[in-house]
Amino acid sequence: MLFIFGLKTVVRALPGRPATCRNCGQFVQHYLDEHARKFTLFFIPVFTTSRSYQITCSNCGRVSSISDRERKALGG
Repeated sequence: MLFIFGLKTVVRALPGRPATCRNCGQFVQHYLDEHARKFTLFFIPVFTTSRSYQITCSNCGRVSSISDRERKALGG
């Protein structure tokens, strides 16, 4: 019997919000992305193994990782 399994990262855009960037100091829109790592069986996602979140400044492009707690504080 042959089993085909693996891991796949799925990126999903979440609602962002305007905030002051720590890098450039501008009050601009920030974009929030969720990176979910999924276990796949026969190329079908079965369950999520981990999640991480990244926020990106629309002015300077700085990408920062944030925790789930910080994401919830943003209201997302």
